[in-house]
Formats: sequence, C-alpha cells, structure tokens
Amino acid sequence: MTTKRMLVLFGLAGVALLAVLLYRNGDDRMKIGQLLGSALSVVGIRTAEEPPYDVVERAGDLEIRRYGPRVAAETTVATGKGKPSEQAFFILAKYIFGGNREKRDIAMTAPVTMDKGRQIAMTAPVAMSSPSTDSMTMRFFLPAKIALNDAPAPNDPRVKLLEVPAETVAVLQFTGSWSERALKEKQAALLADLQKSPWRPVGEPFTQLYDPPFTIPFLRRNEVAVRVAPAS
Repeated sequence: MTTKRMLVLFGLAGVALLAVLLYRNGDDRMKIGQLLGSALSVVGIRTAEEPPYDVVERAGDLEIRRYGPRVAAETTVATGKGKPSEQAFFILAKYIFGGNREKRDIAMTAPVTMDKGRQIAMTAPVAMSSPSTDSMTMRFFLPAKIALNDAPAPNDPRVKLLEVPAETVAVLQFTGSWSERALKEKQAALLADLQKSPWRPVGEPFTQLYDPPFTIPFLRRNEVAVRVAPAS
C-alpha cells in the first residue's frame, strides 16, 4: 500500500471517529452536509465559511490582513500529555455539533486558531495572560450571522464564548506538519520577515489552521500569524 493511500485511509478513519464521538455523546443533530464537508476535508477541499478580510499590504512572503470583529468559541487544554490540538478540536467540535443548551448545530468555519504556550485572556481577547508553557488555547470562529448574544451557551464549561475585536495581522502560509518544531520554525521566519517590513509585532505569534486534524498533511492550509502595528 502506498504512503498516499495510507494517509487517505487514516484521514477517512479520522472522519469516522469524529462522527462516532459526536453521536455517542448525544449529538444526533449533525447534518449530513457537515459530515460530507468533513469527508472532503480529508483531501484538502474546504467548504467552510471564512471570515472576510482586507489585504493591507504584501511584504515578501507575508500578507498583512485587516479582520473585522468576530465571535469565537475557545477552549484551553493542558499540553503535558497526549495530543492537545486534537483534544481541543474535539471539545469545540462537540459544541458546534449540538453540544449546547439549544442543541443547535452551528456551521463549521475556518480558520481555527491555536495559541500554544500562552493562554488568551477570556475578558480581553487581544491581551495575553502570563506565559504558560503547559497549556494551549484553540478558537473556532462562529459564522458571521451569529452575534455573541445569539450564540447558544455551551454545555461544556471548558468552552468559552467571546467577541474578538478588529485586528491587523501578518500572516505566513505553509502546508504540512503542525509539530512544535515546524510551528517554531515558521514563527521564526514570520518574525524575521517582519523585521524587513514597516510593521512590528504586537504580542506573540499564533497559528491559524484551515483543516481538521485528519486532513492529509501535505494538503493542509496552515498559517502562522501575529498581530501587528505600523513601525513608525
């Protein structure tokens, strides 16, 4: 069996696991279209809504983007053991697939953001709390039509809802692994490129993921990003 075929089968197994976990936990309202979208995502086909943004500037391999306010669901997990990114993903996936007080399905959007090593403050989304090397925060952005006061309350206390204010970010896109080593290398490249631009970083880099964990790695759309402000 070829490596590519093995990766496809692994991805399909991931979709099946997602479906089993959701139904086993009582999330029987998951729409067929959402499951189909998950199946397509195995091979990097994206059907999810993405937040609109304006490209302010391109600086080498970087793209400077301006995002408007967005509503997000987020969770923070420990990084001491297991696969924290997958754990966080399934916690948030359960929420949007009916694991809320209204038993309401919420369409999946992209990207998912992941901030490893720092916990995002719940009441001030732009601010960061004290550095933490044993936790990781992941966010799912809700569809644009859902306001914060209209979002269904999570059943799981590990899921928090918040409004992320408008922000300007520098983004470097890549494919492949989400390993700690790969992310550190890309974040270093992002910050190095920023030094050659008229922008300065504000806060620490984070990751934006457009595909679920079971997407074949070389077909993934990944981004490292950091909030920025004009250098002068």
